[in-house]
Amino acid sequence: MLALFPLIILYAGTVALFALTRENTSDIATYWGYFVPVVGLISLVTAWGNAYARGDSRLFYLIKQIIIWGAFIWVLTILQKMGIDSAIGGQKAAVTLIMMTALVALLVGLYLDTKMVFYGAFLGFCGYLLADPGHSAILVKLGEPFKVVDPANKPLTMVIALAIVAFLVAAFLMLSTRGSVAAKRSS
Repeated sequence: MLALFPLIILYAGTVALFALTRENTSDIATYWGYFVPVVGLISLVTAWGNAYARGDSRLFYLIKQIIIWGAFIWVLTILQKMGIDSAIGGQKAAVTLIMMTALVALLVGLYLDTKMVFYGAFLGFCGYLLADPGHSAILVKLGEPFKVVDPANKPLTMVIALAIVAFLVAAFLMLSTRGSVAAKRSS
């Protein structure tokens, strides 16, 4: 259960920040900015076993993760110093930050950690709902399997449902990796 705690933080934090962003909370981009290093750290920690299970060097894995997330945080710092938040507004800055983080999570997922693909897709979906709340017709199709009545008008409920599904897939991938590591150690 302790191994799943970082994933719980990842998805619960995203849902909470999504809810705050929908309410137009002031300085919400700052909170998302604080959350990005948390996402990077969770990506680093939860995929540590993947490198061992694949037989890759953990040192190179660590270097790759630090380069990817470090470069991304560096770019965000530069944009912050340039005053992008105040130039485009808090809500738009938050959506931009969400979409950029989703892209980085997808890339990390493709190259280093498969479960981050699901988180990146989930985060991108959250960004899409925040960027264009009027076009939430996709929620109708997604609400059918969950038996949600009028899902187009309940984006937070749908985000929570999708967070649970993405969490379960990521947890399965994490536990299967742990099984691979245990099998490799025993042989």
